[in-house]
Amino acid sequence: MSKADEVFIGAIDQGTSSSRFLIFNVKGQIVASHQAEYENHYAKAGWVEKDPNQILQSVDTVIAGACRRFNSLGYQTSQIKGVGITNQRETTVAFDSETGEPLTSAIIWNDVRTKDLVHRLISEAGSATRYATINGLPITTYFSAVKMRWMLENVPQVQEARNKGTLRFGTVDTWLIYKMTGNYVTDVTNASRTMLMDIKSFTWSKECLEFFGIQENELPEIRSSSEVYGTISEGRLEGIPIAGCLGDQQAAMVGQSCFEPGEAKNTYGTGCFMLFNTGETPIFSKNGLLTTVGYKLGANATPKYALEGSIAVAGSAIQWLRDKIGLIFSAAEIGFLAETVEDNGGVYFVTAFSGLFAPYWRDDARGCIVGLTQYATRGHLARATLESVCYQTRAILEAMHKDSGTELRRLRVDGGMTNSEQAMQIQADILGIEVVRPEMRETTALGAALAAGLGVGVWKDESELRQVAQSNVTAFWSGITEEKRNDMVQGWEKAVQRSLDWA
Repeated sequence: MSKADEVFIGAIDQGTSSSRFLIFNVKGQIVASHQAEYENHYAKAGWVEKDPNQILQSVDTVIAGACRRFNSLGYQTSQIKGVGITNQRETTVAFDSETGEPLTSAIIWNDVRTKDLVHRLISEAGSATRYATINGLPITTYFSAVKMRWMLENVPQVQEARNKGTLRFGTVDTWLIYKMTGNYVTDVTNASRTMLMDIKSFTWSKECLEFFGIQENELPEIRSSSEVYGTISEGRLEGIPIAGCLGDQQAAMVGQSCFEPGEAKNTYGTGCFMLFNTGETPIFSKNGLLTTVGYKLGANATPKYALEGSIAVAGSAIQWLRDKIGLIFSAAEIGFLAETVEDNGGVYFVTAFSGLFAPYWRDDARGCIVGLTQYATRGHLARATLESVCYQTRAILEAMHKDSGTELRRLRVDGGMTNSEQAMQIQADILGIEVVRPEMRETTALGAALAAGLGVGVWKDESELRQVAQSNVTAFWSGITEEKRNDMVQGWEKAVQRSLDWA
């Protein structure tokens, strides 16, 4: 096959701290990519926000950069047959349908300004899980509906747009698709994170809309995760269809080919997110997990559900050590520093900067470092930071076992922290099961590309997607005794208790 005959799929990966555009060939290999980091804004304690136009600009920047590289290799952008989008979930944008402009800053998923509102809503509802049998989610600061409600109560421009009938809400996928194609849509995975979608009917729930005070005409049309949503209207990708859309964690689930019930993956990014495929039937958790839509790969496809456990702080704790504390100069240094010590030296770091997510769900928790003695070194603190994510992963895994009745024997992993051999060995030690890392780590972007390729006919079914997604793996096994593991976990649980009741 000549270069001119080759076919490619693009993927926009819009994350919490950066945007990327990656171009994949039909074998699922990255041919060209570009990344641009950016900073969110922290106007007050607990607030995390970003200008939606800057998010859009960062996407334009990375598309241009990747396409320049692609063209320099002798390819034409017309060979890109479709584009998939994967995005930071729950982050909420309000914009005006008349002007197409944002009405206020986007509220990022880990923002906790809505804490008082959440307590008020829980009181009105009677419990945090009042609507969980409809939307799969507890009422917390995490999800989009409370961010929308906060905007309505606190941003005059948002209320004015409602009065005019021009108010539109959306998650980041909706904002990007709207600005790039003119169409107002979202996919089932992102809609399932709003607290507003009925996860059985895949429609906006009238009961949830009424409770949160959101109007249905202020929300996008819900579509599957793999179909053409519109054609890009301008720029380097003009004329190319956007044909795949998945929230970032569901995209990683597809990119890791977790297509069968009982398969699970954990993504270590800014936060950390474990998804467990429960098949065609949603399982409603009794152990602090979320019920979510895993994916729906086509308008007529059967949807798959997942149990999810979320950790608010993972890679962002490493960024904190680098940018705010100066303990390390680069994120890659953390693993090497942790390797200078045999264990944590009794030091535990509960990274509850914005509360603890699953399975604890304590918004009153705050970060704490305990067990310090004069013996403690930089290495011990570095190791305790990595361990913090691994202990929380174990807590989620135990909750999944209780809910599903299935004992997981293997955990598939991806994301930035998995580049650290030390971090993954610590994870295997703390879990006591096999931890499997693929050679191709960009599983989130790959998942979006697979959905888009399926949507435009580059691949025909899940079996072909699995063949593309599978790659060489590195396996990590526990190297410690069960007694040692139990001692470590008990220390962690004591540290968690110290983190509670601060806020």
